[in-house]
Amino acid sequence: MSLVNTLTDPDNILTAFVAAVSFATIVTLVSPMLRSDKLEGRLKSVANRREELRKRNREALSKKGQAQNSTLRHTDTGLYKNVVDRLQLSKLLEDPKVVDKLAQAGFRGPRPISTFYFFRFVMPFVFAILVAFYLFVVNDFGLQTMQKFSACVAALLIGYYAPNIYISNIATKRRESIVAAFPDSLDLLLICVESGMSIEAAIMKVSQEVGGTSIELAEELSLLTAELSYLPERRMAYEGLAKRTNHPGIKSVATAMIQAERYGTPLGSALRVMAKENRELRLSAAEKKAAALPAKLTVPMILFFLPVLFVVILGPAIIKVQDIMAKQ
Repeated sequence: MSLVNTLTDPDNILTAFVAAVSFATIVTLVSPMLRSDKLEGRLKSVANRREELRKRNREALSKKGQAQNSTLRHTDTGLYKNVVDRLQLSKLLEDPKVVDKLAQAGFRGPRPISTFYFFRFVMPFVFAILVAFYLFVVNDFGLQTMQKFSACVAALLIGYYAPNIYISNIATKRRESIVAAFPDSLDLLLICVESGMSIEAAIMKVSQEVGGTSIELAEELSLLTAELSYLPERRMAYEGLAKRTNHPGIKSVATAMIQAERYGTPLGSALRVMAKENRELRLSAAEKKAAALPAKLTVPMILFFLPVLFVVILGPAIIKVQDIMAKQ
């Protein structure tokens, strides 16, 4: 009972909250200084993947008659894969868009798919057990039994959708980083193409230059170069880039590059038009955020600025009135 009283004591809860906020503040301030440059590692991983594709492609060509060696796909034999296969979670919790969602978040291959299905199966039970333990053992907050079971069911639903929310947040942050640096990368790509470089060499050069601004975009462009070299159709590489980024501006660029290669139109002209359109999209997004700023500042101004303003304006007057009344 002493442990329960300690956990439910308001002073201890407030102390733990203040400690957590202080720790988060310290981590936020210190993390930029401890953050290492991930560009080299990501580009190296893409280069290793490219070499692996080349090696497996040669092995597949040399052993074309053997079906077990004719694939270039990764295999997953971990714990998550075994659990998913035994319980048939890929059919029980089937999500037709899971591959595209994981690709947009930067997770590729069969292993992230098995991990996603595993946590989608486990997290509802984990959330429900934690909520049930807290409500039935630690502190019930004066709730009735039916209300406690309702809270457990709500935790079950939250746990089911938690992996999707996590993947969506990562994909959104990754897309924002890519979109912010994409117009500048198009300008660099246009310069490289008009200088006489091939499209593969130009994309690789741009991926190396844009890495300081957006590591995610550098990774995607490096992967695009590898896919242009090894996929049977170049159209598939451009369509893969559009699916992984899931942004209208990048989709239009991919479509323009596909049409330029199919019909023989000048690639430089298409890139110039696409670069202008993407700059306009970025400018319109900035203008939209600026226009929404006054509405977003209304509540902080009411809660924080106006009370301080009233104290500054009325404080001296109140003190003066108190002094006059004290003299009387």
